Formats: sequence, structure tokens, C-alpha cells
Amino acid sequence: MQFDVIFEPATLKLFWQGILVSLKLLVISVSIGALLSIPLAVLRVSRNKWLSTPVWLYTYVMRGTPMLIQVYLIYYGVAQLDIVQANWDTVALFKPFKDALFCCVLAFTLNTCAYTTEMLAGAIRDTNHGEVEAAKAMGMSKWQVMRRIVLPSALRRTLPSYSNEVIMMLHGTSLASTVPALMDITGAARSVYSDYYLPFEAFITAGAIYLVLTFTLVGLFKLAERRWLAYLQPRKA
Repeated sequence: MQFDVIFEPATLKLFWQGILVSLKLLVISVSIGALLSIPLAVLRVSRNKWLSTPVWLYTYVMRGTPMLIQVYLIYYGVAQLDIVQANWDTVALFKPFKDALFCCVLAFTLNTCAYTTEMLAGAIRDTNHGEVEAAKAMGMSKWQVMRRIVLPSALRRTLPSYSNEVIMMLHGTSLASTVPALMDITGAARSVYSDYYLPFEAFITAGAIYLVLTFTLVGLFKLAERRWLAYLQPRKA
């Protein structure tokens, strides 16, 4: 074992940069994905097939294909098309594809948004019917009931399952290491492995970092659940 290499300043700096890249990918993708999932979940539970079917198709495709394939299709597919590369500097829609970080964020966002949409749609369907009837009895319109009663309740009840999604996305950011221009945690481990030929030391360090980040996220979500799901906790005698 040669863990002394891991604690060299250059190696620590490399892993620190990888942590920052991984967290940046995670925060941006889950934030945008969560925001987009709210209107999509409302459309998903709509009785209008013209509104719900496109959302169902999107979530079906994104959840039914590996995220690695999605990263490849965007970075090695869309971003490498001749029409995209030829118009990077002239078409605003194509310009972001020059950035490898954008390609990964786009893939991760589309993926997590699909899973979050289905989780939130399920929570909306499981809303207590009595709450809806009580809101209607108070004279609330359909959209007022959705905005004031159904969505807040569904968002709170989705927290436990959403915490698992965020943790899975943290682990999923390791796929960014397949993009040459990005150096995430796994990419840093691969770099140490290639420079020093120390696979065990490099990847066990990466695993330990992911473990610490995972437990940190678990703790944060436990605090959130204690705050917003306190009413669901069994009362002490």
C-alpha cells in the first residue's frame, strides 16, 4: 500500500478539483431537474391524453435507457454533429454544446427530471381524497387545490424517495469521467491510477469520498424530513 501518494499536495488538489466538479454537476442537475419536474408531474397526472402521453413517453425513454448511453448520445452524438459544430459561434442554441460540462449537465438533468417527475406524479395521485374534498368545500378552484393543497403535500411526501434519487445522481456523476474534458472524482482516481499505477489506493480513495458525500446528503435529508414530515411521525404516548 502506498497511500502516501494520495496525501501529496498535487494529488489532494486533483481530488479536491474532482469533488468540486462532481458537486457542481449534482447541484445544477438536481436543481433544474426538480424545478422542471413539478409542471411535468402535473401534466403527467392530467386526464387529457394529449398532455399526459408526451410526458409519459419522455419518462419512459429516460428511465428505460442507461444514463451512460444518454451521456454518450449528447456528448459524442449531438455535440459532434457537423451542423452543430459548424454553427457553434453563430447559433445560440448550439453554442453551449462546446462545453463538456453543459453536455453532462444536460444528460444528468434529463435523467433525474424523468425519475423525479414519476415520483412526484405518484405522490400527487396518492394525495388523501379528504384533503381535496375539504379544499373544494372551501370554494377553491381546481388549480388552487393543486397549488395550495396537492402539490405542497406531494412535495413533502416525496422527500424520502427523492433523497434516494439525489444519492443515485451523486453516484451517477461518476459517468462524467467518460468525458475527456471533465475531471470529476472518478476521473481524478483514474488519473492517479495512470500516473502511479496504484489502482487500489486511487479508487478506494474515490470510494471513501463518495461515501462521505453520501452520508452528508443522508444527514441533510433526515433534517429536512424531520422539519417537513414531522406530522407523519408517530406520536409518543
